[in-house]
Amino acid sequence: MAQPLRLDTRDWMDDPATQAIVRALDTGPGTVRFVGGCVRNALLGEPIEDLDLATVHEPQRVTALIEAAGLKAIPTGIDHGTITAIANGQPFEITTLRADVETHGRHATVEFTQDWIQDAHRRDFTMNAIYADPDGTLFDPVNGVDDARARQIRFIGDPDQRIQEDYLRILRFFRFNARYGGGHVDQDGLDACARHKSGLKQLSGERIQGELLKLLNTSAAADILCLMENAGVLAEVLPEAAHFDRLRRLIAIENSGVIDADPVRRLAVLVRSEASAIEDMAARLRLSNHMRDRLVAVAQNQTPINADMDERQWQLAVYRLGFGLFEDCALACQSSKDATQDATGDAAWRRLLEKARQWSPPRFPLSGQDVMAAGVPQGPDVGRLLDGIEQWWAEGGFAADRKVLLDRVKAEIGH
Repeated sequence: MAQPLRLDTRDWMDDPATQAIVRALDTGPGTVRFVGGCVRNALLGEPIEDLDLATVHEPQRVTALIEAAGLKAIPTGIDHGTITAIANGQPFEITTLRADVETHGRHATVEFTQDWIQDAHRRDFTMNAIYADPDGTLFDPVNGVDDARARQIRFIGDPDQRIQEDYLRILRFFRFNARYGGGHVDQDGLDACARHKSGLKQLSGERIQGELLKLLNTSAAADILCLMENAGVLAEVLPEAAHFDRLRRLIAIENSGVIDADPVRRLAVLVRSEASAIEDMAARLRLSNHMRDRLVAVAQNQTPINADMDERQWQLAVYRLGFGLFEDCALACQSSKDATQDATGDAAWRRLLEKARQWSPPRFPLSGQDVMAAGVPQGPDVGRLLDGIEQWWAEGGFAADRKVLLDRVKAEIGH
């Protein structure tokens, strides 16, 4: 008889918080198991971010067991069977086994069950329906282990049915292929995503935004977005996408090991640069004002940035933009260059960014109070004069001291 597959859970179970949660819920064999991302990532040797558990206990019973153990229980999604338990300040998401009664394309009506197989068959991908007992014994009702090891993203059962239960699964299919896929995309799943792409219109901008930004944060983002484009899916959620080669180039630059990946920056180089297009996209995807302003600033940047800028030029650019936006704009400019340029060109960009990162811009020595003390009445003229003096000071290499600047103010107002 074949031995059951077993996962090494010592890294999890050695943690006192995890032990406390398991002790509280483990009332007998098969009453609580780890599930989802922690099991999948452990199999793949990927970092484990969150520990999620599934249990036969209904939510009220979960709450009672957790509180009886002296821990905190928060009803974060109690209607759908989810309780968040807090142990030693660490959150654990605990969900009662469920079966779908009715699905609506965005959410489902569920009933609780004690059948682990029923619970598995309502999940999205086979690699997400692998369970692990606290001792590491795996329960694999949908052959998720083989798919995970092959890095094959496969819908559980009928892809059309899984997608129609929740259209967000279309975006998750592409995002999981970008993050965990081995390069071979399941054709049945891809075809189903293309057939049901119009269902994406039912999703909120926030849900679409979340999946797109996670996808953009992967090394395979450009290739998978092209796959989405060819399937007609990308036009449903990001019609502004236009510059796939620039995105691919930026990812290569970031992957060189000196720049952290940034999904908002990647979005900035991917989409069309018209401010109106960015504003429409930001509104539709419910981007924060900070994200929107950052995208517009990169797209509409009027400060030329080149790898061979002299010190005065790049310092002035950093002063005007701030280092964060300077880095965004510099990388956007670099990604627009010919990808065949030699390594010397890339090295010049790296030197520029390193110098800019280490430089601390000086503080402008004057304020509005200084301008008014010189005789300018309070009002818009104060700001206009101060801005002009500051620009003169910055363009002069920040050399003028406070006395010289005050003399400049007096000269400007005719004193």
